[in-house]
Amino acid sequence: MLTITGSFIIILLIWTDNCPTPMYFFLNNLSFFDILFTTTIAPKLLACLLEERKTISFAGCIIQTYFYFFLGTVEFILLAVMSFDRYVAICKPLHFTIIINSRVCFLLVLGCWVGAFLSVLCSTVVVSRLPYCTEEISHFFCDITPLLQVACIDTHFIEMINFFLSSLVVLSSLVLTTVSYTYTISTILQVPSAQGRQKAFSTCASHITVISIAYGSCIFMYVRPNQSYSLDFDKVTSVLTTVVTPLLNPSIYLRNEKVKKVLRETMNRIMSLILRRN
Repeated sequence: MLTITGSFIIILLIWTDNCPTPMYFFLNNLSFFDILFTTTIAPKLLACLLEERKTISFAGCIIQTYFYFFLGTVEFILLAVMSFDRYVAICKPLHFTIIINSRVCFLLVLGCWVGAFLSVLCSTVVVSRLPYCTEEISHFFCDITPLLQVACIDTHFIEMINFFLSSLVVLSSLVLTTVSYTYTISTILQVPSAQGRQKAFSTCASHITVISIAYGSCIFMYVRPNQSYSLDFDKVTSVLTTVVTPLLNPSIYLRNEKVKKVLRETMNRIMSLILRRN
């Protein structure tokens, strides 16, 4: 509930303030993603904790698996796009409006969603066709690794395909993000005034924090060739991925100076309207 509320506040701030910048457009999409990601996992998780009968239908399990990986893939591609946006804004400010215009922003976000949809579809269909030896998995939501562990056939090839796809999405977006921020930070350090450097760093700090948490937990879980590790460690990491990260994202971005300024202006407008009515 806190995740949804925080993400909704960011979306509402962006819409009410009519922020035209690409950064807010991407942040708006990321907040919308956090709401979808949370509603994919949290409702069933809470139902399992409160009810004695901790079950989910097979179709529901496959759907949950698909949307979990689909939305996760969207996040990593979108984080890479946002890092590129910061690179252009700081390193090439005179060309920013030409390179990152409204049409390019729309195409980048559309590419995130379409690319994620296609990249996850094949592996999910394959997993849905496997024969399973038991109706119970050792996890609090439907993930590919616990599903493969209860399959009745040798899943080594499927695990390698899953490893390849995960590595392709996560590591390629991580490389793009790292390169973008390497150039961005080197440019910031060349700014002569301390106030200018602080202002430039403030626009990147919240995004770097979100990137560190998201990539750290995901690489530990999925970017490894051997998927037969103990699921107990995966469960702890899954809490970071499915609960903690979406919860922290709104609070991290609300600490951004520009977002705080918009929040203060919105609160002042609301208070003035209330005082006028009274």
